[in-house]
Amino acid sequence: MKTEKISIIVPCYNEEEALPLFYEEITKVAKQMEKVEFEFMFINDGSKDKTLDILRELSKKDKRVRYVSFSRNFGKEAAMYAGFDNVTGDYVAVMDADLQDPPALLPEMFQAIKEEGYDSVATRRVTRAGEPPIRSFFARMFYKIINKISKADIVDGARDYRLMTRQMVDAILSMGEYNRFSKGIFGWVGFNTKWLAYENVERVAGETKWNFWKLFLYSLEGIVGFSTVPLTIASVFGLLFCFIAFIMIIVIIFKTLMFGDPVSGWPSTTCIIFFVSGVQLFCLGIIGQYLSKTYLETKKRPIYITKETEKTN
Repeated sequence: MKTEKISIIVPCYNEEEALPLFYEEITKVAKQMEKVEFEFMFINDGSKDKTLDILRELSKKDKRVRYVSFSRNFGKEAAMYAGFDNVTGDYVAVMDADLQDPPALLPEMFQAIKEEGYDSVATRRVTRAGEPPIRSFFARMFYKIINKISKADIVDGARDYRLMTRQMVDAILSMGEYNRFSKGIFGWVGFNTKWLAYENVERVAGETKWNFWKLFLYSLEGIVGFSTVPLTIASVFGLLFCFIAFIMIIVIIFKTLMFGDPVSGWPSTTCIIFFVSGVQLFCLGIIGQYLSKTYLETKKRPIYITKETEKTN
């Protein structure tokens, strides 16, 4: 009888402090699940510390450890895609190396797929302890907005940490878009998903790579990638101001005919010009975002470039 295999994808960017601790924890979980074969796929996303050296050592002492090292930093989305593209398991999990995604949940996730018939078991944080309040507020607002304006099912507090069947992974790989937003992709492809809630866990070592600006840009990626509502808003603004302009023309003509046309009201006119110009630039910015994403997609650049693997080392 064939032994089922679980592949663990671990994106890594400057994780030299966390990697040994993560490896220790994930091997403990693998030992508990003795009836299942494991494959550990680490993706070195252009790290500038000793992350690659550690991965080389781990791959030499443990044949289950594999790695793909990028030629430069391509980002976590590219790292996850590279993992999906290279793993061989019947089931595939994604988790961070900083242990904010508890490996101890893996047996429960596997059981839910095997015994309860789910295609995917995903995790979500029920608290945001340890996060700055402003960041938590904007994160919650993003989830509310994206779920109202798109068809992608994105749960508040959702992590990238999930276990999936090979069928679902193949569906994700079929979406070979350059501008990737995996939380949206996971929801868009569908499949039956169970959500596991857990308390927020802080990083075991190292520093977070996600500052407020990066998270803001990432949220724009999700909105532009999975909704055309912003374009609709731009169109509505255009129609609204055309209507207002038409009403104002009628008012001005009526006022001129009835009361003459004294020179007055230049401050209000200046404010209106600035306001309307601001709205126009805002709408152009929305259109520019969609145009830039389309431009990048048409160039057909590779999502990632491999420099080294455990086989070439």
